[in-house]
Amino acid sequence: MIRFSIAAALFALSLPAAAPAAPLRVDLNGLRSGGTLYVQLQTRDQFLGAARTAGRVVQAPEAGSLGVDLGDVPAGDYAVTVWHDDNGNRQFDVEPQTGRPLDGIAGPHIETLRGRPTFDQVKVAVPAEGLALPLALRYGR
Repeated sequence: MIRFSIAAALFALSLPAAAPAAPLRVDLNGLRSGGTLYVQLQTRDQFLGAARTAGRVVQAPEAGSLGVDLGDVPAGDYAVTVWHDDNGNRQFDVEPQTGRPLDGIAGPHIETLRGRPTFDQVKVAVPAEGLALPLALRYGR
């Protein structure tokens, strides 16, 4: 019994430690009222797919500023994307001729995008102590 306990303890010590998690909050400004707001956090492998590390959906947000808590996440690089379906039609509306988004969008460095984003264009490094990330929504209509 003692040998088993010692062996189990040694095995447990040989396992990699779980990465510590820290709080992540996205502080949005320039928000319009109504519709549905989607905030998501994705790893490189999850980027632009259905899977995500964290996310929140806010129904009928009020105009102005809003802090969205994404909970505790391990330190690392993540893509942070925000979509505000401001007219509530459950579609990502774009201008037909140019493909320019009409719904509200936000993300790191979003003002420099000239097409579909890459992970590296919208990634943010979340440090071990956590992060409050300020983002401004941009609307095309």
